[in-house]
Amino acid sequence: MGLRVTPSSLEPDPAGRWRQLAVLGGGVLLAFAPWFSASAVAPLLAAEWRTSGLDLPILTVAVQLGFAAAAVVLALTGAADVIPGPRLIAAGAIVAALGNLGFATVADGIGTAIVWRALTGAGLAAVYPVALKMLAGWFRRQRGLAIGVVIGSLTVGSALPHLIRAVGAAGELSWRPTVVVASGIALAAAVLVGLAARSGPFEVPASRFSPAAAARAFAQRSVQLANLGYLGHMWELYAMWTWVPIFIAASFAASGVLQPATASAASFLIVASGGIGCIAAGALADRFGRTLVTIAAMTGSGGTALVMGVLFGAEPALVTVVGIVWGMTVVADSAQFSAAISELAPPGTAGSALSLQLAGGFVLTGVTILGVGLLGGSSDGWRIGFWVLAAGPAVGIAAMTVLRRRPDAVKMANGRR
Repeated sequence: MGLRVTPSSLEPDPAGRWRQLAVLGGGVLLAFAPWFSASAVAPLLAAEWRTSGLDLPILTVAVQLGFAAAAVVLALTGAADVIPGPRLIAAGAIVAALGNLGFATVADGIGTAIVWRALTGAGLAAVYPVALKMLAGWFRRQRGLAIGVVIGSLTVGSALPHLIRAVGAAGELSWRPTVVVASGIALAAAVLVGLAARSGPFEVPASRFSPAAAARAFAQRSVQLANLGYLGHMWELYAMWTWVPIFIAASFAASGVLQPATASAASFLIVASGGIGCIAAGALADRFGRTLVTIAAMTGSGGTALVMGVLFGAEPALVTVVGIVWGMTVVADSAQFSAAISELAPPGTAGSALSLQLAGGFVLTGVTILGVGLLGGSSDGWRIGFWVLAAGPAVGIAAMTVLRRRPDAVKMANGRR
């Protein structure tokens, strides 16, 4: 999913590229509304289905695994070369919407819900990677900013269920309308992209997954370091997005704020603030280098995780502000690891290396999502759980620091480390 940054001073910028960025960014934002719909309504689900233990986080893990499996299948089959990008994105958004709708209307417990949540993740695998591929067809200059806009859109879209829930909680709605609305928003993405998105003049065929090519790429020390940085980033990111809304609701309640709408609104602000971080990091990466941007982002996110762990039950305004800092930094570096792989891998191996990186990262998220679930639930549990998440950025910082010192790191971002 990484994109090689190769700006050319010899070719003019294609007309309409900013319009296409708006279409693709808007499409990704809308399509990802179903991603965390189960997390947004977790307290209501727990009450209705009488869940216990890791039942609810397993629903999020199902989305992650569905996404990873479908992304690898798409890479193996080369579907992006056969199906036009706008149609594939629209189809993925429709599948995600239908999976989410099935969760809201057919599922009657965790067992049946898992299948529908996995289908939602599988549909979204046809949205995000394909949108980035299409983006590469429109942008050579300012590609870092463009990537940041699309990943920021994904972040805001992932936060939308919390906003929907905040409005629904004020009207005392059940959990099902929140999930249904998220499905409707994803269907709007299919309409938008299907009607308005176009392939760009720089678009190239997607690389099919090859285990042998991936092995050649990961034999390179620099590729190993970039991937280790990515895994450290993923160790933290999706567990944070899964558990912070639940932490916020419990923390607010412990401090005396019992209105569900208030906690849901704060959760939306925290997760959606990552959109700002993505755009800022995308604009800075090409100028100052990928390793520097990723190190700075992980320093901010890991440090904030340590602070957030001791704020359970504190003043809600303080918890929200610290959470927003965490939300901005935890996803800001997301695109840079894949971009680094695309720039450091030997010719002809980057696509396979990125497919393997994507699959490994999303499988890893299931470990930390469930791990924090085992630890959370009390003041001490939240503190330990968030401190465990901070270990991921610590590993990532170490990996990117070593990579920054390597001579081949100058291949990244036009010679900037």
